[in-house]
Amino acid sequence: MPEGQNPQAQAYAAQEAEAQRREQERTDALRRILTPEARERLGRIRLAKPDVASSVEQQLLSLAASGRLQRQVDDATLRALLERIMPERRDITITRR
Repeated sequence: MPEGQNPQAQAYAAQEAEAQRREQERTDALRRILTPEARERLGRIRLAKPDVASSVEQQLLSLAASGRLQRQVDDATLRALLERIMPERRDITITRR
């Protein structure tokens, strides 16, 4: 089928290209914002809790966009941010009868 006959496929391809471009920009910005250790920690968090990782990334990107980040975010700073964001852990005890 010629490309001119399927406008839906062209629109889908354009949307995919735009999504890939935005994701690449996001990745590049996070690479500038985070130290390698912090980036590694965020990657591990993404495997376990993708929603938390996305939330942290969004907060870091908005802080950087507003100019409130003076230097790269290191691992200790990222841990402090995660402690504020992540809900408290609940201890579960199992008692056998």
